[in-house]
Amino acid sequence: MRLARQEFGEAVLVTVEEPRIDAAVAIQFKDRLRELAGEGPGRVVLDLGQVEFLDSSGLGAVVAAMKQLGANRKLELAALTPTVEKVFRLTRMDTVFTIHAQAADAMAGLAKAS
Repeated sequence: MRLARQEFGEAVLVTVEEPRIDAAVAIQFKDRLRELAGEGPGRVVLDLGQVEFLDSSGLGAVVAAMKQLGANRKLELAALTPTVEKVFRLTRMDTVFTIHAQAADAMAGLAKAS
């Protein structure tokens, strides 16, 4: 499971570099995201712009990752493809997560720290 991390002062941007988050990779995704998000800033933005398919296992992994961050940290989503956006909308998870049109929108105004 390929994920990339960039830190921007008050936020961490994690980009999923895979076309699918499904049952075959959901546990790897969750574990890798936990590694990359670590004990960093309070905001974690997950860029899903390359993800074309997300099933219920993938959705569960995203929700589990949000819960792993704890109460003092926030998981936000960015760049949902139409198929992935539909999953979040149909399950009403779009009311749970802050969703940005693009990762750059979520990072706007934050100085690059590393």
